[in-house]
Amino acid sequence: MTTKKNNNIPTEKIEMYKKVIETVPTIEIKGATMPYTSLNEHMFSFLDKEGKLGLRLPKQERDEFIAKYKTKLCEAHETVLKEYVLVPDALFRKTIEIKEYFAIS
Repeated sequence: MTTKKNNNIPTEKIEMYKKVIETVPTIEIKGATMPYTSLNEHMFSFLDKEGKLGLRLPKQERDEFIAKYKTKLCEAHETVLKEYVLVPDALFRKTIEIKEYFAIS
């Protein structure tokens, strides 16, 4: 992954993201200033400038995820990203548990 020097994402968050991505061998991190993953040219996860993880999920799984982890939809540039959930930091740190959601997304 290449990042510009002015990237303010905390190193810890980038390392956590890499750890999760490594659980899916066919996926790689892309993006120069905003790390993200995509499959067939469709983005399904990203780290925002603060290091918050957004994960794209189908509607049913998204609703269940929000209820289970008491979280919300992602926001970027003052816009709600209706297909992306905000992954709580406590879950983000649990590589094995979050791996399941990466597979779904």
